[in-house]
Amino acid sequence: MNPSRRDALAALAALAAAGLGRPASAADPPKLALSTFVTEITVPLGHPLMGGGIAPAKEVVDPLFAHGFVLRGPDKPVAVVALDWCEVRNGAYELFRDQVAAAVGTDPARVMLSCLHQHDAPVADLEAEEFLQKHKAGASVCDTAFVRKTAERVAAAAGESLKASRPVTRIGTGRANVEQVASNRRYTDAAGAVRHNRMSATRDPAVRAAPEGTVDPELTTLSFWDGDAPLLGLSAYATHPMSYYGRGGVSADFVGLARRRRQADTPGVFQMYASGCSGNVTAGKYNDGSPDSRPVLADRLYKAMAAAWKDTTTAPVTAAAFRSVPLKLKARTSAGFSEDELTKRLTADPKPFGRCLAALGLGWKKRADAGRPIDVAALDFGRAVFALLPAESYVEYQLLAKKQRPGAAVVVAGYGECGPGYVPTEAAWAENDGNLADWCWVDPGSEDRMTAAIKTAMKD
Repeated sequence: MNPSRRDALAALAALAAAGLGRPASAADPPKLALSTFVTEITVPLGHPLMGGGIAPAKEVVDPLFAHGFVLRGPDKPVAVVALDWCEVRNGAYELFRDQVAAAVGTDPARVMLSCLHQHDAPVADLEAEEFLQKHKAGASVCDTAFVRKTAERVAAAAGESLKASRPVTRIGTGRANVEQVASNRRYTDAAGAVRHNRMSATRDPAVRAAPEGTVDPELTTLSFWDGDAPLLGLSAYATHPMSYYGRGGVSADFVGLARRRRQADTPGVFQMYASGCSGNVTAGKYNDGSPDSRPVLADRLYKAMAAAWKDTTTAPVTAAAFRSVPLKLKARTSAGFSEDELTKRLTADPKPFGRCLAALGLGWKKRADAGRPIDVAALDFGRAVFALLPAESYVEYQLLAKKQRPGAAVVVAGYGECGPGYVPTEAAWAENDGNLADWCWVDPGSEDRMTAAIKTAMKD
């Protein structure tokens, strides 16, 4: 067995042995009850990674997991699930939420599902794969049978967790800045020109020397407690979670390494991580793309997670509310993105990934043109809020969400429903952000719609 896989599975066994999720006393039922779950979701060898954009899975460097919790109270349960996958989109997103909701007895809208967005991991899009197979495009985004089985596995783990719940009497929050990890793709070069090409790995010393740009430097940890006993810590930070990738080595990357170290530190506390809104934020200023960079970035993130835990203060649970705001983003209409053009590209593009991009665009267009909304959700405890935003939202949306609740600790996860791809600001369109040439399937004008939904969801 791969040593990393063995170590990770051993850690999970230790977590179970620690007695997490002991049944709560029926004599004095809690207002809130928490159960946690984790299950492996590693792709089989040969499976496409990053939606067919890089080499398929050749080896498992370290396994991929789904971490989650179910919070039950006076209203229907809320499930929070974080997948070590690149993206889950359209029908696949609905599949996961439907199955988890059925397993825990709630509505699909109350399943807050997000991906961490590692690139040596799969993109799940049932419609896109259907388009590729229908047109015999000679390319693949995902194995739909594997996606369906994985959704069943995650749902089963969520449902099984309900047998071992703990009361939640206190909510904790802690914060710490992450040093030398995140940087914006946008920077100004020596001539004063605006560029958007500082990617996850950057070797050009001049590009790396440019200022970080707009980032959210803060990692925030939301925790649930039974009296003085911590049960769960959920940490979130906004950056693309890649060090090196694209060589066929399946990995949860540096964020997975940091999470594993935190779990080892606190064997009796369930540790989760979520990637914040980071469509335009990478580690490019501090990452040269070498394998040696992965443990360095992991250590920096880990230190912030540990510091946020040390900074944690708790208070009694006084409020718990869930809000979900429907959001409609229009399908992209610029040149190359009409239905006819995308359909033609399914077979005419000389590169398999180009055909996959066409299929992904058609999958989102089908949903958007049908007027089917996605959602912006918030789990609100008054002094703390956990918010989920869709797709590759730019970091400005995370900063906007935090601004709505200046007196609260706001933990933001991005990469919810990933169908839209990049959700940029209008300023990015105006500056001709080069990243929007592909992997962006929405029209300009999304910022107003996103802003309205965020303000409604975050309203106290």
